[in-house]
Amino acid sequence: MILEVADIRIQPGRQAEFDAAIADGVRRIIAQAPGYQGHQVHKGLESPERYLLTIRWNTLEDHTVGFRGSPAFAQWRAVVGPFFAQPPQVEHFTLLTES
Repeated sequence: MILEVADIRIQPGRQAEFDAAIADGVRRIIAQAPGYQGHQVHKGLESPERYLLTIRWNTLEDHTVGFRGSPAFAQWRAVVGPFFAQPPQVEHFTLLTES
């Protein structure tokens, strides 16, 4: 399992709109992608324009090749992209330990 972590900063004052857009986009678009295992969206308390989107993928390639190389990626960006204050920072992680 690979964990994608996207650090998203949106334009101030658009939180309610973005909350609805990201929930809809993940459900309709990302959750349908091959290799998708699940996700979480976290909203900043101290920084209300900051969101952390974490997505669990079967493999790195399911995200970087399968999803990002598909028409679904353009659909996803059309839903959430208009809210971005800057491009999201995206990194991938593997699990080291857990409890």
